Amino acid sequence: MRRIEIPRGFRDFPPETMKARLNVIEKVRKVFERSGFPPMDTPSLEYWETLAGKYGEEAETKLIWRFKDPLSNRDFALRYDLTVPLARYIALHPEIYLPFKRHQISLVWRHEEPQRGRYREFIQADIDTVGSTYIEADAEIINTISMALEELGLKDYIVKINHRGLLRDVIEKRFGILSNNILRTIDKLDKIGEDGVKQELKKLGLNEEQIQTISSLFIRVKLDDTASLFDIIGREYREKYVSIFNELFSLLYYKNKAVFDFSLVRGLDYYTGIIFEIVLTEGSPGSVAGGGRYDNLIGMLKGEPLPATGGSLGIERVIDVMVERGLIKLEPITFGAFVVVLDNEAFPLAWEYVMKLRERGITAEIDLMRRSPEKQRKRLNTLNYTYAIYIGKKELETKKVTLYNRLKGMRLEIELNESLKYLEEELRR
Repeated sequence: MRRIEIPRGFRDFPPETMKARLNVIEKVRKVFERSGFPPMDTPSLEYWETLAGKYGEEAETKLIWRFKDPLSNRDFALRYDLTVPLARYIALHPEIYLPFKRHQISLVWRHEEPQRGRYREFIQADIDTVGSTYIEADAEIINTISMALEELGLKDYIVKINHRGLLRDVIEKRFGILSNNILRTIDKLDKIGEDGVKQELKKLGLNEEQIQTISSLFIRVKLDDTASLFDIIGREYREKYVSIFNELFSLLYYKNKAVFDFSLVRGLDYYTGIIFEIVLTEGSPGSVAGGGRYDNLIGMLKGEPLPATGGSLGIERVIDVMVERGLIKLEPITFGAFVVVLDNEAFPLAWEYVMKLRERGITAEIDLMRRSPEKQRKRLNTLNYTYAIYIGKKELETKKVTLYNRLKGMRLEIELNESLKYLEEELRR
């Protein structure tokens, strides 16, 4: 018999883990909504032609989960990110009032080698603004994701910023060659190191002088100090780009976190303007967030250009780091009430009582195995319920119930209807 196993890069989440994950997601969602990004969702599946030609050769030949449907004979793909599906949605709804803002927290799939911080199925938390060409739209994306990290207690982050147009201008004008392959290679700097990047640039046909010139540009400075940087990159680009970086810096809320990093590329082909990545300074598994402007992507589907900018927070990496730092404790649920049935004839009353608790918004459970009171108590202790509520013959006769607060070690006998109100107030504090 074949051993039962889960596919590599995929995971199960038991209840205590899922509870912690949902708490993180809810905190992020609230931050996004405070910045005016309402929720939406898109299908897990897209037609392959919707995704094709949007990401670049490596993603589309190696990383996207693609398959042919035997019934329709059409090619489908699992969504690789949440940005192209958003672009498809915008293209299908020309009546949308601009600017259009949304957040989406959903699963995506990538056929890459699993490693720390990288899975084949994972959750992304995206925010996007469609319709604005102005730098404040980019700044709002960065500010909102930064606020989410602050809310989660991950304050040791750096926001690395660059401009995709600057990268293309420097590489294409200086070397007279198309930049996409070079940019994809530079984007691997964090994964394969500077020596690895140099080797790959050599394979692309660059000579030693060109490779050394590119390597010399892997510089990081404070975002408000970019003017002096163009003495190194090239003064001819100063007039066009310094004002962009200065204006962005003036709009950032956490200014001390922002740096200019010329080696930042963002590997996907659809980026056109400001790009950013956020890394943690203490034990970060790569970037925890990133994004940028993609003014041409929607036009590829819509047939006419429409500016857009967005960013994505990597929920999985954030949760992994929070667990490592003790910011998330994977513990059983520690609230709600468990009704212990002491006698079989009391079960109907106990059952009705549980339903009334749930109707009031209280987490409540009753044993479904018809076990002894002792085994019922073992279950409520294992699940860490706050209140144990005992119902038996006595409770049937007196119309009172016995409440035991396990956290405070306090026992209370109270009239049945009053107990419902009492528990509602106690457990909603």
